[in-house]
Amino acid sequence: MTKTIYDKYDKQRISTLPKEVFTGRIYTIITERDAEKAVNYLMTQAILGFDTETRPVFQRYVSHKVALLQVATYDTCFLFRLNHIGLPTSLVRLLEDQTIVKIALSWKDDIHGLRQRRMFQPGTFIDVQNEITQIGIKDCSLQKIYANLFGKMISKKQQLSNWEADFLTDAQKAYAALDAWACIRIHEELQRLETSKDYHLIITKSENESETQADNTAASEEEHEENLS
Repeated sequence: MTKTIYDKYDKQRISTLPKEVFTGRIYTIITERDAEKAVNYLMTQAILGFDTETRPVFQRYVSHKVALLQVATYDTCFLFRLNHIGLPTSLVRLLEDQTIVKIALSWKDDIHGLRQRRMFQPGTFIDVQNEITQIGIKDCSLQKIYANLFGKMISKKQQLSNWEADFLTDAQKAYAALDAWACIRIHEELQRLETSKDYHLIITKSENESETQADNTAASEEEHEENLS
């Protein structure tokens, strides 16, 4: 069945969609020893999804370092609490890896934030924001891209929560894991659509374009009426 997608997805429609949920295992990592074990496991995987979270800022001249690094497989997500362990050598090894397919969104910004904790040379990453242009999608946000491709909503209620809290809530964990896992799903769906060409792209018009078109139509009708008279 041909999939219908839009170059720009209507944000108002997202709230009407069913919510997506990550149903896999979630592990919170708060020691370097556990980080080493987690990375050893992740290095055996064929594909990984990445994301980060930073404590939000609500006043000027204040900034925070990246507090959380999420790395997901198809069925498991590890939440590395960087505000507890920093960026240990094990994680640097994973971030610098050149062999595993690693998927992220807006990864340049995340790399910049991670480098505030420790300098490293980024390995091979695929940014889905670069991939979506291949099939004509212009949206850049994870929420819009996911809704466009899968017809489900990724809730952003936890986005501005405190990622440096002593303990992360279940809601925070679920949100963080979903964002990293969603990158894998988006990448694989984009790959499928690019290969199969089994999609129909609808080009939406902006308000300005619609107004211009309406004005042009009205002008043409007026000109036609004048010619008749």
